[in-house]
Amino acid sequence: MKRLALSLALGLAVPALAGELEGVKVDDTITVGGKSLVLNGQGLRKKFLFKVYVASMYLEKKSSDPDAILAADSARQVKMTMLRDLEKAKITDAIKEGFKKNTGDKLAGLQERLDKLCDAVADLKSGQTLTIEYVPGKGTTISGTGKTYTAEGKDFADAMFAVWLGKSPVDDDLKKGMLGK
Repeated sequence: MKRLALSLALGLAVPALAGELEGVKVDDTITVGGKSLVLNGQGLRKKFLFKVYVASMYLEKKSSDPDAILAADSARQVKMTMLRDLEKAKITDAIKEGFKKNTGDKLAGLQERLDKLCDAVADLKSGQTLTIEYVPGKGTTISGTGKTYTAEGKDFADAMFAVWLGKSPVDDDLKKGMLGK
């Protein structure tokens, strides 16, 4: 009985991976801006028949409601792990298209920050990770491509995360996965 209790105690002390999709393994919790975030879900971005990337979304508390996630002024992060090589233009074109589809008449007020964010993106190779995180009071930071850029404002964060969670997401199945569905 003591061995069983010890085995269980030791097993609980080892951090477990919370998610794995297409061979991409991620932790169940991370820290962003001093806040502990939990893995909300993972989704696969496909374009035609090609697997492009796995997106892992972290939130302060789990939610399957995209409107509530975007409305909350809380830390959040998306890690995009590439499953194939992608040129900068393909990545930035997809981000710009997502902004256009989900921001409507607010795009003009976001354009300068969007252009600077896209300038920070570089070509990515299979296995590399692009990280986009929002910290209240600091802004939205993109990193993982050699350059880092932070865009101020919750409005920008909401537009960025709407690329995946908005009314016109880049991929409906990806959105469902990121929402834990």
